[in-house]
Amino acid sequence: MKEPFDKATSTAPATLGEGCLSRYDPAALTPENGADFDGAAALWRELQQSEEAAGSEEAGEVAEGSGEGEGK
Repeated sequence: MKEPFDKATSTAPATLGEGCLSRYDPAALTPENGADFDGAAALWRELQQSEEAAGSEEAGEVAEGSGEGEGK
């Protein structure tokens, strides 16, 4: 019989680099490591669109209010 505690342990994925430059190897990451990024691209597009919409609304407000205080 295998050691039951073997199932309860975790191991870090493989890394690249050393010291300050050490990082996880993207090729070694799996969904079992918590690296399931299926919806990442869709989320990124959604966030970028909402930021662009907010930015254009703010730009309109600045343009409308840019004449304030002139002639004083």
